[in-house]
Amino acid sequence: MCFTGSFVAIHTLGVGINYGQIADNLPSASHVSVLLKSLNISRVKLYDADPRVLSSFANSNVEFIIGLGNEYLQRVQDPQEAQIWVQQKVQPYLSQTRITCITVGNEILGAQDTTLAPYLYPAMKTIYDALVNLGLNKQVLVTTAHSLQILATSFPPSQGSFREDLVQYMQPILEFHAQTGSPFLINVYPYFAYKNDPNNVPLEYVLFEPNPGAIDPNTNLEYDNMLYAQIDAVYSAIKALNGGNIRVQISETGWPSKGDEDEFGATVENAGIYHKNLIQRMQQREGTPGNPSQPIDIYVFALFNENMKPGPTSERNYGLYYPNGTPVYNLGVQGYLPRMHYSASWRNASSIFNLFFLLIGFLILA
Repeated sequence: MCFTGSFVAIHTLGVGINYGQIADNLPSASHVSVLLKSLNISRVKLYDADPRVLSSFANSNVEFIIGLGNEYLQRVQDPQEAQIWVQQKVQPYLSQTRITCITVGNEILGAQDTTLAPYLYPAMKTIYDALVNLGLNKQVLVTTAHSLQILATSFPPSQGSFREDLVQYMQPILEFHAQTGSPFLINVYPYFAYKNDPNNVPLEYVLFEPNPGAIDPNTNLEYDNMLYAQIDAVYSAIKALNGGNIRVQISETGWPSKGDEDEFGATVENAGIYHKNLIQRMQQREGTPGNPSQPIDIYVFALFNENMKPGPTSERNYGLYYPNGTPVYNLGVQGYLPRMHYSASWRNASSIFNLFFLLIGFLILA
């Protein structure tokens, strides 16, 4: 099978991939390891610490960000529980699998459910302390991933600020990043801005296509795409809280290839344009207008479409690949996925459908 274009030597471009698994039809982790190796993708972000994945990538050159799920936040307030989690989920794999970072929770601050917010920083601290106790804190960093809902203001970028109700939680987290050297992770989707206001947000501006751009009146800096403006808004918000020299990393960005009728812009064409242009910009190793010396660091969302994700249709259609291993759109690079052993639901499909995939597998392995 082919997955074409700019993903050659993608690990040199500051681009990684999110490997979500909320689906019942994905290829095995061992098959995925072959695929990612063929694409030269060596940076992967998980949402858990799946032992099957970590074992399947043993002795590879892939660096992993793993996740401690939101459901663990309260439990690991207990230092002993935090130590057990690290000893069970991290330590056994480090000799063969490169785990470089743990995200403690995902999009906790700014979420509708506010009950977990007070537990976020303490959980980050107990996990870090557990790593210190085991002598692993220099090898494995600790952070958390935020949505843009943490911002009260995002434009102009120079006026970026955190929501007032979140400052009490954000302040100790920023101090933690400054002290430990871990990155500030943010999930950034220009797609949402276009979907919510397609009449006033130019599609070209969110897709990195030629457009008049936007000027920050306070700095006179010109932005030719929304993603860079959003990144600089986060940097401004951090500086406004005296966050110091903290590195911002994009833990998720992407574009859905399919959506509901009211999800404007969710098309295969737009998704292909967004990712192709994004990767071309990453090839340039450029910074943002406000932080030109800091190369942008991005994890694309996501590797596969995930058929069991709740919510609107777009949520199940962010993948670069369909679960059967074919690309959703052409980005330009050769990739290889071994022949898969399908689940019962796949085996019960029509004989013509099965024959098609057997032929594809034969051609790949020939």
